[in-house]
Amino acid sequence: MPKIKTNRAAAKRFKKTGSGKLKRNKAYKSHILTKKSTKRKRNLRKAAITDATNVKNMKKVLPYL
Repeated sequence: MPKIKTNRAAAKRFKKTGSGKLKRNKAYKSHILTKKSTKRKRNLRKAAITDATNVKNMKKVLPYL
């Protein structure tokens, strides 16, 4: 059987935690920051765990992560 290709775009955006969950960065932090509150921007800095509903698809896209 041939090896499965990793989706490179996804590989750059997700990291695996020690417990095997997928860690991601939050969106909406790149531009038009003037109208966003300081609290909102601060919370966007923190990484988030990928939702359980998406994990099955992410495992297909990232077979070796």
